[in-house]
Amino acid sequence: MKQWIRNKDGDMMKFDLVHDIQSAYRKVVDSISRPGLISTLQEETAMIEFHTGCFPSTKVLALMLLDIEVTFKVVSKREEEITGMLNQLTYAKAAEANEADFIFILKDCDRNQLETAIRSAKTGSLMNPHESAILIIETESVSTGIDLVMTGSGIETEQEASIDGADTWLDLRAEKNKEYPLGIDTILTDTSHSILCLPRTTQIKKRVTI
Repeated sequence: MKQWIRNKDGDMMKFDLVHDIQSAYRKVVDSISRPGLISTLQEETAMIEFHTGCFPSTKVLALMLLDIEVTFKVVSKREEEITGMLNQLTYAKAAEANEADFIFILKDCDRNQLETAIRSAKTGSLMNPHESAILIIETESVSTGIDLVMTGSGIETEQEASIDGADTWLDLRAEKNKEYPLGIDTILTDTSHSILCLPRTTQIKKRVTI
């Protein structure tokens, strides 16, 4: 099934809702099962790489994750516009951050908006820990640097990475995930179409340099 999507300039872009979404889904699952693995959605974004107020990789994730049965929240200076677009494309309903299944924290939001959204995100319950929010956070770049050290399920010893702007949410994420199995799962997207998945079981610490 192919969907024709019109960008703001009136140009039509073809996106294969079966092939491209399945391809992106496999990469997301691989990244979730191997925290710290950086995958690229460049191939999947090629057909829909136009300005919508969010990164192309974020839009691919929205098309993959959202449907009529889930809710979402957009955290952005252009919240109303982007919320309307995602609703039109996926039929998912908008909700407040404390009720949303998916929270899209876009690059243009300010720090206060980001912190409020993370603090508000639902963490599930002991009976249903899966009824928690998944955060999609846009950042300038994620790369295989040495600034951060990750440990936890799916990581043999430790995994290193560099995440632009991580200081703004690392402690908040740790606070939300301190009572496992309650917590939030996170997917990072960047300007180069890379994604990095951080399940709630993944612990992240800044590398201590001497």
